Amino acid sequence: MVERHIAALERACREAENGDDLFGDVSERLRQILPFDCGAWFGTDPATVLGTFPVRVENVESGHCESYWERECRVEDVLLFRDVARSKEGVGTLYAATDDNPARSARWREFIAPQGYGDELRAAFRLGGGTWGVVDLMRDKHRPAFSAADVKIMRAVVPAVATALRGFATRDAGQGSRHPADSGPGTALYDDAGLLLSLDENAERLFMELAGPSWSPSSQAMTPVRAVVARAASVAAGRDRGPAAARLRASSGRWLSVHASCLRRPGGEPGPTALIIEPAKSSQIAPIIVEAYRLTVREQEITRAIARGLSNPEIAAELFLSPHTVRDHLKTIFAKVGVGSRGELIAKLFAEHYGPVIHAPGAPVAHSEF
Repeated sequence: MVERHIAALERACREAENGDDLFGDVSERLRQILPFDCGAWFGTDPATVLGTFPVRVENVESGHCESYWERECRVEDVLLFRDVARSKEGVGTLYAATDDNPARSARWREFIAPQGYGDELRAAFRLGGGTWGVVDLMRDKHRPAFSAADVKIMRAVVPAVATALRGFATRDAGQGSRHPADSGPGTALYDDAGLLLSLDENAERLFMELAGPSWSPSSQAMTPVRAVVARAASVAAGRDRGPAAARLRASSGRWLSVHASCLRRPGGEPGPTALIIEPAKSSQIAPIIVEAYRLTVREQEITRAIARGLSNPEIAAELFLSPHTVRDHLKTIFAKVGVGSRGELIAKLFAEHYGPVIHAPGAPVAHSEF
């Protein structure tokens, strides 16, 4: 019975058209074999494990969502996403992490218990060298805690979900209208509580591209921004080593880069947090795209050399390989990426995924509130 449900779930992952459909289908099917009452699903930047897109939140009470990533980054706790992503299993439960004493967890005391939930299960959707998403599931306090069998089921599901999330990173941006020439990065200032203080025109324009014309600082679509601001505060306090940055695809289809740092006043007192948002440079998104196409370390080295314009003999000399070996690697790279020449490879890895595509002005963007 469980195996049949997992097979159906894996098929749904292969057939999902976008991240929202993926998380919706997986949540519905997973609930049948691993019951839960509350869930928070996030795509992540594979390098920083900060929430990006897609996002799906189920049965989280109003007022708790805004502080979710603030708590994740700024409060020392057990079973944080970054720790789950680095762990051997990649899946864990709160009861197991606290020896059946969840009150040891600040998250349980301040977030889980006040909403009437008991145990929590977290998993990192890892594949290759990156974490492409995370999930946070909770059960009503009257239900049994998550079991070893539940953890086993989640571990069986992880590869299919991670593969689908990684695959979305290689999707072409689409055929929207071209965005006008950018006038530079946008800057926004946030207070110590992570609340937006002020922003310039470019930031507002890029926030609209990120989250839609009716964006608001607390909307679900602004999850990546809140996560980066929270990480910056954590880095400034010495609780994390950063970076406070994320690369993500906006609702427009193109890649954006968001990074933040905490400022200090002339006298040394803590100041606001400055956030910069701008179209991502090809060098920033290249690691994501290369990882998404499942290139080996050697294939990545050769791809970077091609991007620098090196010939096969030059690549061979630099990497201490024979020209024949370089040609064999190139054939494999072309097959994985689905191209037939060096020019097509560079276009596929950089141009297509960096294309400044955006919806027509006023086009609706569907986002629910988080």
